[in-house]
Amino acid sequence: MVRGEHKEVVMGTTKILIVEDEPLMVAGLRDNFEYEGFQVITAVDGVEGLERALKDSPDLIVLDVMMPRMSGLEVCKQLKAKRPSIPIIMLTARGQEVDKVVGLELGADDYVTKPFSIRELLARVKAVLRRAQTLPKEQDRYAFGDVEVDLRSYQVLRGGKPVDFSSKEFELLKHFLCHSGETMSRDRLLDEVWGYENFPTTRTVDAFIVRIRQKLEPVPDQPRFFLTVHGVGYKFVG
Repeated sequence: MVRGEHKEVVMGTTKILIVEDEPLMVAGLRDNFEYEGFQVITAVDGVEGLERALKDSPDLIVLDVMMPRMSGLEVCKQLKAKRPSIPIIMLTARGQEVDKVVGLELGADDYVTKPFSIRELLARVKAVLRRAQTLPKEQDRYAFGDVEVDLRSYQVLRGGKPVDFSSKEFELLKHFLCHSGETMSRDRLLDEVWGYENFPTTRTVDAFIVRIRQKLEPVPDQPRFFLTVHGVGYKFVG
């Protein structure tokens, strides 16, 4: 009895937005999430999903890729541009590998492929929420070289001028800043920043590092801040 009450107090304040156009899927997900103690709100298409996400500020969004009026990918892109910190788990049909890669690059935190077990989805939801709630303690602002980073406003300045960052590039930059001086493997970065254990290749990390170096390093080919630790991974030295 006490355990049940404690669970209700802890989980009952966690709000999940389900954006899905299949009524039976929505009903099943709602029942299971509510049984686990989550608050559930729903939207039946991409436009309504984006509106509800911005209005109701959910703790996590379960977002179908194939949606009427606006695709899940477009919802993810627009939402991450406005509210980068809201975690998103995307639902995709089997075989949509291109959509999966694009979605993760747009900032999705994880992917679940249909058909899936509710137990798998719940496990991933709880894992993503856990990562979001246990981020390392961080400052509001960081500075290195001629670069200034404001984590609250998601703004990056170099020489006083704004630098354009995608949501996932910013998350990776933030992760390095919060782990300054710590060597991190590509697999660890994939797990902690992308949160997706089966991402096609660790070369994705390399590609993002190249982009960050091009934007922030004085000489990208001779990095001073985002260093390669050969045979291991990368390290930020501010």
